[in-house]
Amino acid sequence: MFAHTGQKRPEFAIEPGPDQESVWDYPRPPRLEPSEEVVEVRSGDMLLARSTKALRICETASPPTYYIPEEDVEFSGLRQVNQRSFCEWKGQASYFALESDTDGEAVAWLYAQPDERFARIHRHVSFYPARVACFVDGERVTPQPGEFYGGWITSRVVGPFKGEPGTGHW
Repeated sequence: MFAHTGQKRPEFAIEPGPDQESVWDYPRPPRLEPSEEVVEVRSGDMLLARSTKALRICETASPPTYYIPEEDVEFSGLRQVNQRSFCEWKGQASYFALESDTDGEAVAWLYAQPDERFARIHRHVSFYPARVACFVDGERVTPQPGEFYGGWITSRVVGPFKGEPGTGHW
């Protein structure tokens, strides 16, 4: 079984170029860091979020996940759904669907009471880039592979990424 802690980049990892980061240099447990990048989330013409005060969570093998402060999120376009999950690092998440979506597929989540180590993401919202259009500094984000993952892939990060075919043992 493959285990990695972000201590040394494995041989199969893509070498980052100038102004790029390797997800294999991210730590485990994850690191939380501020971002001054312009982060936007849209559904069609509706702006769901825009912030220059997002937080990034960087974890080995996964692209960063951006968390946007609730004051920068347009909650009128969202509704809470009856879905929960538990993260060993962050705690219990609650989920939101688009207000207009009758199926109720989750497009966003937040940790109302995160574990102490990740207290800074309290009432910050993250979005699935596979379900809504997410942008970092104007660049459209590519979703992290896999149904469950919510990482944001930009040209700034290189993998391979957890969730791609053959990565189930990571």
